[in-house]
Amino acid sequence: MALVDSILIVFVNLLVGGLGLYLGVRLLIDKQASFGYAVVTAAIGALVWGLFSFFVGGIPIIGPILTLLAWIGVINWRYPGGWGSATAIGVVAWLAAVAVLYVLGVLGVVGLSALGIPGA
Repeated sequence: MALVDSILIVFVNLLVGGLGLYLGVRLLIDKQASFGYAVVTAAIGALVWGLFSFFVGGIPIIGPILTLLAWIGVINWRYPGGWGSATAIGVVAWLAAVAVLYVLGVLGVVGLSALGIPGA
């Protein structure tokens, strides 16, 4: 049962991360944004975040900044608009993910984390 629970938690967290990115993209740059594309972006972002965090995350001050820039870089790579838009999408995605996770946490569905959204 623990494996099924773990898979469900990862799935829900990935959907929440994808939802956050989807809302950020839809609000800021593309009214025709795809939720599936956002979920894939969240998965890639989570992988890049994890790798950068593992390799450089322990370097004081610089490591977390490089890790965050790598995550924003994934958004920049996957969506048009440049680094400014990617940063704004990341902020909206983070806020949306925190709001959704708060509601799901209050309802007892999941803990407060989202795969593909740093710090959420």
